[in-house]
Amino acid sequence: MKELEAMATPSTKKTLVSHGAREPFFGVKIGDMKVLQKKIKKDYELSLGLYDTGNSDAMYFAGLIADEKQMTKADLNKWAKAAYWHMLSEYTVAWIAAESRYGYELALEWIESDKEQIAVAGWSTLANLAMIKPDTELDLKAYEKLINRVAKEIHKAPNRVRYAMNSFLICVGSGITALSDKAIAAANKIGEVHVDVGGTACKTPDAASYIQKVADMGRLGKKKKMARC
Repeated sequence: MKELEAMATPSTKKTLVSHGAREPFFGVKIGDMKVLQKKIKKDYELSLGLYDTGNSDAMYFAGLIADEKQMTKADLNKWAKAAYWHMLSEYTVAWIAAESRYGYELALEWIESDKEQIAVAGWSTLANLAMIKPDTELDLKAYEKLINRVAKEIHKAPNRVRYAMNSFLICVGSGITALSDKAIAAANKIGEVHVDVGGTACKTPDAASYIQKVADMGRLGKKKKMARC
C-alpha cells in the first residue's frame, strides 16, 4: 500500500475521479502499477488482501497479480459484489473471472443480477471469454442467444450495462468468426448506444464498424493469451 501511495499523482487522481472513482484511492497510473506487477508477478494471498482494503488502486492492482488458478467461486463473487465502479467490474473482476475455471458459470449468474456493477462484470466476463477461449471450448449456440438478448434488451438496460453489452457484441464479433455476421447484424439493428460517461471524452464505440475494422485487418478470430492487460 505504501508503494502504491508513493506512485500516486494529483493529476491521475483527478482523471480517475472524472471517470467514476471515489475515495479511498491514491491516483496511480496503470503504467506505474505494471512496474510493481513485474516484481511481484502473481500472489494469491496478497491479491485478496489488497482487494479487501476497499482502495480502488489496490483493488485494481490486485487483479494484475491475482493467481487465477487459486481463485475460488467465493473469491470471485466477493470481488464482484465489492466492485463499486466500472474500472473494477468491467476490467479487474471480469479479467480474473474469465481466466479462472469458473468464468462462464459465474458470468451467466451475474448478468441476471439487478445490481448494475455485478451485471456489468457478467457481460464483461463473457466478452473476455470470447477473446481468450478457443471456439471449440465455447458454447456457440448459447453465445448466439446472448447476441439476440443484447439486441432486445440493451436500450432498456442500466447505464454501464449498456456499455458492457456493446463491448460484448464487439468481442464476440471479433473473437468468434462464426458469429461475426450475427454480431454485426445485431449491432446494426440496435443502432446508436447511449451511455452516460460523466464528464469525460469517452465514447461508446459503434460495434458494427469496430468488428468490420477487425475483419478488414484480417484479425477476425484472433485470440489473446490472457484477459488482463
